[in-house]
Amino acid sequence: MKYVRIAPVAFVMAAVLSHGGAWGVEAKGFFAENKWTDSFANEAPLEATGANPFFILEPGYVLEYENSNTKLVITVLDETKVVDGVKTAIVEEREWNKGKLAEVSRNYFAIDKRSNSVFYFGEDVEEYENDKVAGHGGSWLSGVKGAHWGLMMPGTVILGSRYCQEVAPGEAMDRAEIVGIGETVDTPAGKFTNCLRTEETTPLEKGKSAKVYAPGVGLICDGDLKLTKYGKKAK
Repeated sequence: MKYVRIAPVAFVMAAVLSHGGAWGVEAKGFFAENKWTDSFANEAPLEATGANPFFILEPGYVLEYENSNTKLVITVLDETKVVDGVKTAIVEEREWNKGKLAEVSRNYFAIDKRSNSVFYFGEDVEEYENDKVAGHGGSWLSGVKGAHWGLMMPGTVILGSRYCQEVAPGEAMDRAEIVGIGETVDTPAGKFTNCLRTEETTPLEKGKSAKVYAPGVGLICDGDLKLTKYGKKAK
């Protein structure tokens, strides 16, 4: 598959903490010790297309990753889905383990173009075994069974901020803390500067996961998965 790389977009970083308005979202309880922000209010109507510096929602945009056993392809589809009353972009993730399809998920996102914050409205998951669907673990939708949309990527980066990406009690409760900004990272797809590093956890499981995002590109490292190719599909 051939790609046409898109031009990087400008980005803004805030290396010191400020009030919730700096996020472009309402950040209730942000300053309380050990609190994770789990309630957000958008500044403008949410839209299905757009580009946060670290999270691109443009149809046809593709990122590919690999490690020794796994291949992951993330594609922004030219499709939308209404979730909890909001038209969201559909971002498909396809993961192969040792050459066999392991999981396909359709993730639902929307962006506030005034603040540039990207919100996460849920996902439909298909887990595969022997080329057949074997489960749907981790599936959730905002507005269903008490779930509510979370913050996937803030419009303004604040070092040390902690926010919930998924708010689906008992099912999907990923959360992220911004632990590094301005980093330089090498991947098979190239060397990237001014990168953002997050640390993800969930109260449902033990352990931590590191992710790195590059401005104008998006996710470049997910644990030991490294970006190998990115850009928009050539027509």
